[in-house]
Amino acid sequence: MLKEGTPAPDFEGTLDDGSTFRLADYKGQKNVVLYFYPKDFTPGCTREACSFRDESETLEGHDAVVVGVSTDTAESHKSFKEQHKLPFPLVADPDKRIIKLYEAQGLLGMITARVTYVIDKEGTIRRAFRHDLNIGKHLKDTLSALESVAGVSA
Repeated sequence: MLKEGTPAPDFEGTLDDGSTFRLADYKGQKNVVLYFYPKDFTPGCTREACSFRDESETLEGHDAVVVGVSTDTAESHKSFKEQHKLPFPLVADPDKRIIKLYEAQGLLGMITARVTYVIDKEGTIRRAFRHDLNIGKHLKDTLSALESVAGVSA
């Protein structure tokens, strides 16, 4: 995983709606919760995505946008997002370019690790955590990190 306190690498990727996501577009505008997950429609990934969905108002209250990344296609992301009414964008990374950039490779690089980065408005990684099996910790740790970011900028 990338180290906390370092600049978040900029990247572009295709979103579930076919448009382009650019991390740089959020610099100076929003905190970014960038989370990597193995696969659309799997039980753990669905639970994680829905936990972010269910707390979307709280996350927005921290002036944050959530962005999910996996190796699934934009078409798969679109279906996953629609089926679970996800209010945040999903980035398709079938070539694992972004996953490698953010050191989110899992077992032998074959699957994506469950990694979350909280990036502040200046583009600095404030928190980085990996919970492959304890899926529920991602939301809790994300909210704690965003409270810390708010405390730093206050």
